[in-house]
Amino acid sequence: MTRPLPLAAAFAARAAERPSDAALLWEGRAVTYGELYAMAGRARAQVEAAAPRPDGPVGLRVRKSPETVALVLGCLMAGRSLLLPSHELPDLPLKELYRQAGCAVVLGLAEDPLVDVVVEPSVPAAGVRPEPRPPAEVAEDATGFLLTTSGSTGLPKIVPLSQGAVARFTEWAAGTFALAPGTRVLNYAPFNFDLCLLDVWSTLASGGTVVLADPERGTSAGYLHGLVAEHRVTLVQGVPLLFELLARGAAEAGPLTTPEYLVFAGEAMPARVLAGLPPVFPDARWFNNYGCTETNNSFLYEVDRTRPVPAPLPIGSPLPGVDWLIAGADGRALTGPGQGELLVSTPFQTAGYVNVPDGGRFGPHPDGVPGRVYYRSGDVVRRDDDGSLSVLGRTDHLVKVRGTQVSTQQVESILLEHPAVAEVAVVALPDPVAGHRLHARLRLTEPGGAGVLALRRYCAERAARAAVPSVFETVSEPLPRTSTGKIDRNRIRESLATA
Repeated sequence: MTRPLPLAAAFAARAAERPSDAALLWEGRAVTYGELYAMAGRARAQVEAAAPRPDGPVGLRVRKSPETVALVLGCLMAGRSLLLPSHELPDLPLKELYRQAGCAVVLGLAEDPLVDVVVEPSVPAAGVRPEPRPPAEVAEDATGFLLTTSGSTGLPKIVPLSQGAVARFTEWAAGTFALAPGTRVLNYAPFNFDLCLLDVWSTLASGGTVVLADPERGTSAGYLHGLVAEHRVTLVQGVPLLFELLARGAAEAGPLTTPEYLVFAGEAMPARVLAGLPPVFPDARWFNNYGCTETNNSFLYEVDRTRPVPAPLPIGSPLPGVDWLIAGADGRALTGPGQGELLVSTPFQTAGYVNVPDGGRFGPHPDGVPGRVYYRSGDVVRRDDDGSLSVLGRTDHLVKVRGTQVSTQQVESILLEHPAVAEVAVVALPDPVAGHRLHARLRLTEPGGAGVLALRRYCAERAARAAVPSVFETVSEPLPRTSTGKIDRNRIRESLATA
């Protein structure tokens, strides 16, 4: 089997083949492949000057922009690994992440207390052609990206991805979603989120065009709908919030007819959001994408639009080269229907964390079968008689209430099916008698759309008594979100504990 090109080399090849094609669209500005390659070359020279030795990562302190894309490509072209955390993290945890990763220097695009060197990857002046330099050769197992987990349980974990893992992923993504010149892909996720491996880096490795969404307007339904419609986007990937916003925009401005692929990722898609998508995207194929930062994509499920849509969506079939199993209550691999924790081994996964012990997350087959390293996903899944797999919830979202095991995610799913509920978070708080008590914070589609007693009755009719929250709190403001667009349950839990 031919080894796929490393990301930087694949991008350089696309720039050489079609330099006048649009690589990025941002705020009414098109950046061609030739221009982006020139910008990346300028950034590369500055990276090499700031970090002469290629044996350690460089830290980046950046916001989404074409210049940031050029800086990332410049690092990879120089053969440097890079730590790309969320710019929304406070200074102290960011400094600690740079220290733990061993970053010799922190690069940014503007003056900042944490930035050691300001990089300016601007396009050279007209008539000035930078000397073409092929990207540095890199070993397949050399680290490229260092991404971070969400940090919902404290300081984010640093997840290194090898050059080979990223190259294998970009090759899979191009073949699965027909990424090629002429493809236009919406990038909604922040650059530190692993979803960008598909919607930014795989797109650029394949010669497509990335339509960058401004994070400052990431909750504007009209703005997002306009991006997809105006730029004739063909692939949309994102968390449920994105699709909810696009459906809201379509209610005002009409359906979106250019998308050919919808990729659901990050969180389980609520049935209510799925039900509203057919008139919004009349010609698109739907895919439920399952994976995590540590393994990247693992399973893919294409929704059969001619049949009733199941809820929750199954996670589908394993990707080529992916091995998996379900560990039952006794720790052994299940051989038939049942539920337990999902373990996966993928061609795209990390070998372990940089800054913390893996805590047993990575290990051999539980029954001693040699040859693969598996990642314990922390997701509880169910395998039905027909072999289909569905995620029931997270192991860290399972709590005991009066001696009964409850999944807070399943309670959220029940409440989201109520037509008056727009979004909900259910968090478990310590209780000296019950062990835990559940607190549901909900935002309704309309103020007064449902009373607390009606919501409690609705939940009680569909869940065990222990799973009915003790408190139903309705709020008018949107629930807080993490930088990746997921509901920030940790912040809600902390606010309740403080109160």
